Amino acid sequence: MTDAVTRAAEVLKEHRESIDRLDAILVYTLGERFKHTQAVGKLKATHDLPPSDPDREAKQIARLEELAQQADLDPEFAKSFLQFIIQEVIQHHRKHQA
Repeated sequence: MTDAVTRAAEVLKEHRESIDRLDAILVYTLGERFKHTQAVGKLKATHDLPPSDPDREAKQIARLEELAQQADLDPEFAKSFLQFIIQEVIQHHRKHQA
């Protein structure tokens, strides 16, 4: 292998290690988020509140789109990602109400 290929392999390894660390952060962050949304679901069920809050969801989506732009992330991807999470949360909330 040439020096350039060896260096490229080292850089690739470094990037992949960073990606692995970031994936772990994402998973643990989502786990923490879902702990809070589970608590919200139980609270809503206890007080007979609806499982979804369309006004809050719209504000959160707009907020996340703005954050995505600031982070140089595709806002449509961020919006789709948050909508997926919101639907999962609502599904959990409905289970608490059953």
